[in-house]
Amino acid sequence: MPPNPPIPDWRGKRVWLIGASSGIGRALAVLLHARGAQVCVSARQQDLLDAFAREHPGSQALALDVTDAQAVTSATQQILAGGALDLVCYCAGHYRPMSVETLDLAELLQHQRVNVTGALQVLCAVVPALLQAADAGRAPHLSLVASVAGWRGLPQSLAYGPTKAALINLAESLYLDLHPKGVGVSLINPGFVDTPLTAQNQFSMPALLTPEQAAQAIVRGWEQGKFELHFPKRFTAVLKLMRCLPYRWYFPLVHRFTGL
Repeated sequence: MPPNPPIPDWRGKRVWLIGASSGIGRALAVLLHARGAQVCVSARQQDLLDAFAREHPGSQALALDVTDAQAVTSATQQILAGGALDLVCYCAGHYRPMSVETLDLAELLQHQRVNVTGALQVLCAVVPALLQAADAGRAPHLSLVASVAGWRGLPQSLAYGPTKAALINLAESLYLDLHPKGVGVSLINPGFVDTPLTAQNQFSMPALLTPEQAAQAIVRGWEQGKFELHFPKRFTAVLKLMRCLPYRWYFPLVHRFTGL
């Protein structure tokens, strides 16, 4: 029995993708629209959202700054006015490589605001509606995009990694609370994906995927009812193993493999 109710058919499903102007979020929107879902895309860039809506008739574009609590509440009310939601995916993210040599408090806090606080504000806005939908016999789903960078500490990830670790813990707690109430919860931990965020990296990114490949892996996981979706397996399986290592082995291995 899968951890979540599988989603075998997307036709007519109402999906809200937050952080969908580019990268994984936009690729998910394209794929789910093609599968017949009623897609609403949100991000800060209204022009990019409008372009998506023009190219994908029937979709909805709603600009949103996730760091603005009132804006999140208003956007949620606007979305729910069109009917119950079947899936909410938080894929908004902020990333800048950072080590102690480039320590920047403003950047550290911006990572927290977008990657963690934004997710919490969305949760507080949508969870009551998802519980209502579950009580009405639907099988709504909540998904958080974290990262393998949240599994353990990594070089250049001083600002980003801790926020993704927080989302991993949050998703696990949400699953324990929401699954018995009929709300599916999934955690997405991608490896390296070719997006505007990872374009900042100055190091080699093994097993780099396109956003379209990432979207295919995510939708497949949702359709199968999985809790954790991590990919590509040839890369993430190694990192999964390294999570189990004691620090006296883990730290030297990271230095050796990254050269950092």
